[in-house]
Amino acid sequence: MYQINALNPKQEGHQARKRFGQNFLHDQRVIAKIVRSVNPRTGDNIVEIGPGLAALTSPLIGECDALTVVELDRDLAAGLPGRVPHPERLTIIETDALKYDFTNLFEEGRPLRVVGNLPYNISTPLLFHLLEFGDKVKDMHFMLQKEVVDRITAAPNTKEYGRLSVMIQYYCKPTFLFEVPPGSFNPPPKVTSAVFRLEPYATKPIIAKDEKALARLVSHVFTQRRKTLRNSIKGMLREDGFEQAGIDPMARPETLSLAQFVALADQMV
Repeated sequence: MYQINALNPKQEGHQARKRFGQNFLHDQRVIAKIVRSVNPRTGDNIVEIGPGLAALTSPLIGECDALTVVELDRDLAAGLPGRVPHPERLTIIETDALKYDFTNLFEEGRPLRVVGNLPYNISTPLLFHLLEFGDKVKDMHFMLQKEVVDRITAAPNTKEYGRLSVMIQYYCKPTFLFEVPPGSFNPPPKVTSAVFRLEPYATKPIIAKDEKALARLVSHVFTQRRKTLRNSIKGMLREDGFEQAGIDPMARPETLSLAQFVALADQMV
């Protein structure tokens, strides 16, 4: 059975840094649930983003033969080998995950499994950065503020449904796993968090002719979500675009499914 290293940052002599969005997980039950959800195995190519004080790193490394971590805070990176039970299994990459090329860690036959308690202030751009390497990733398990996870996993005709829902679901199958209360962290954030899983599609169930056009359309309509599609995207479609896509021009964006967004994007000029 893995050991859980749930540390207090003050006891460790490390002050959480606002500019890095640091909130350190210390709740042993939550840590155990995350590790069970990931289900690490020998031979897995696991990458943890933002290991912090090794609360997740320690139990993960006990269950697999190698673990790579990406840490921006040089002080935390320097202390990691002394906080884990098998430092010889640990590879530390001291860099900004937002700028890192994750293809460097891919090995044929060993797709990446990415894990992380992501800083809330960079969560959305980091997710889209990671999607660029989706064909090399088996799955991703992340903790984010619950509000963002609700948006990622939202269905049409809900208030949470928006750009993040459509674009993440185009590339991945998202699964909401469980909530995490503020008291599970030190310092406690002002929001409830949640853990979720993303499984990038090896073959997308729906494929747009132009993915950049899809992204542009989705971003545009959700900045004007109260407008009908006809008023919002006037001039962006071919003359008979709505008819060809089978979409009611009087509909609003939150009512469209992913397939309908792709059909509409395929009619863009």
